[in-house]
Parts: sequence; structure tokens; C-alpha cells
Amino acid sequence: MNYRVHHRTSYRYLQEVSHSCHLAHLVPRETSAQHLMQSHVRLSLPTSRRLRRNDYFGNTAEWLFIDHPHETLEVISDCRVQVSPSLSLDATASQAWERVRDTLETARDSNSRQAIGFLFASPRVTLTATFADYAAECFPQGESILAGSLRLMHRIHEEFRYDSTVTDAATPVERVFEIRAGVCQDLAHVAIACLRSLGLPARYVSGYLLTQPPPGQPRLVGADASHAWFAVWAPPFGWVDLDPTNDILPGEGHITLAWGRDYGDVAPITGIVSSGGEHMIDVGVDVSPE
Repeated sequence: MNYRVHHRTSYRYLQEVSHSCHLAHLVPRETSAQHLMQSHVRLSLPTSRRLRRNDYFGNTAEWLFIDHPHETLEVISDCRVQVSPSLSLDATASQAWERVRDTLETARDSNSRQAIGFLFASPRVTLTATFADYAAECFPQGESILAGSLRLMHRIHEEFRYDSTVTDAATPVERVFEIRAGVCQDLAHVAIACLRSLGLPARYVSGYLLTQPPPGQPRLVGADASHAWFAVWAPPFGWVDLDPTNDILPGEGHITLAWGRDYGDVAPITGIVSSGGEHMIDVGVDVSPE
């Protein structure tokens, strides 16, 4: 399926901003199931400098510098992406979760060593006994890592309420776990915290959902906005994505933007402004098939 993605972020500052610097992760990744055909990021104001590079995780990151006074700013990303159907996996064919945990201690191959970087706590994901105990019910002795991760995804989907009014980007994952509610990024953080607390690699994935589903298919939660899910390292399959918000394995309707340890590594746009006032943000996303 070929998609066109339009992502608009509008800033309105209550006081004039003299300088601003923004870091954008708005260019979809190339993966085995996804091909980037075209990407263009434009601003409503001229920039003094733009710097694009790959970050530590291989995502396309771009710094945007504006060095003249402004009260509004609009950042618009347009891209075209081709997404292939995901392969059908036999969850029971993945390695036992204890084996994955134990073999990573002496990992020799490059893929396994890369997965080790997603074992530890990160700024938005803490590792606690509470998370480990919650996850342990999904990982009985000898359970395959993918089957256990699927069970964890199902449990989070059933026990956590999707609610965009109770959290924000700074809400700690412990608070999300306590209130059992949040948005897609919160549910992804909970799953990642659970897996890492068991000693299993998990990473955060940002992306988009198809805005209008095919006829007869339900509209997925999180469309018309940036979406997020998580991925678990599940040998021999490698990284496998799971979407706890919708209780599905991401497929043709999911577009991968970037991945990292947590939301802070791959936020669509973050930045610093020189101003003493507050600001308001409005975000709109539209994903449509071509």
C-alpha cells in the first residue's frame, strides 16, 4: 500500500520569540517492510540554518534554527511511503524468554549486541519490581518471548483505558501504571518498562496510523495524530512490533517514523525558544492511501 502523510505542527507564542531551535524526527525510516518514496519538511518562516543527520539509532533527525523574532511558527511534513504486509509469525517458534535474557549477557553477534542497548532504564522508562511482577504473570517458565509479549500486550490493552485528558508528555510511567490510563505513548512506555524489568530488550516506536480504514474495518485508536507502540527483541525473528493501544501487531496500516529508548529520543518535534512566555501547540495528521 502506498500512503501520503501530511503532518502539521503549529506554534503560537504568547510573547515574541527572538530565537528558536527545533529538533525534528519527521522522516519515516527505511525498513524491510517500508520504503520511503518522498519526504519534504517545510517551515512557515525562513531558517538561518538546517542540519540533517542520522542519530544514534539510525533515525533521520533535523535541526531547524530560526534567528529572527516571531510569534507563530508552522512546521509541515509531507511524505509518501510504501508499506508491505507484515509476515505471519508463529509466536511459539521464538526462543524462551529466559534464554533470551541469559544469552544476551554473553552476546557475540552484532544484532544481539545492538539489542542490549534497550535493556536499561531511560529518562521516561524506569525499571522496578512492580513492573517485573506485573509482567511475570505473562511469562511463565519456558514461555516463548513473543508469546509472552503478546500476552502482555493483550493485558495492557484490557486493563488500561485510552484517555487523552489524564496525562501529558511529561507524565511518569509509574503514574500511568497507577491510574491505568493514558495515550498510546504511555501504554508503550508501560510495556517497555515491564519487559526491561524482566531483563528483556524493548524499544519505543513512533509512527502513524491509516486515518481512514478499509471498508468494513474498524477505525484504529490514535489515527489523526502521531502514534506509538513498542517492539520486543524476539529471536530468531529479530525485532517484532506490538501495538497495545489497539491490541494488534502493526501491519500495512502502521507507518514507522523512528525508534529509540523512549518518547524523548524520537519526539516528532522538540525544541528550545528564547522567550519568557508560554506557547500553544496544535498538531494535525492525515494519512491517506494513494
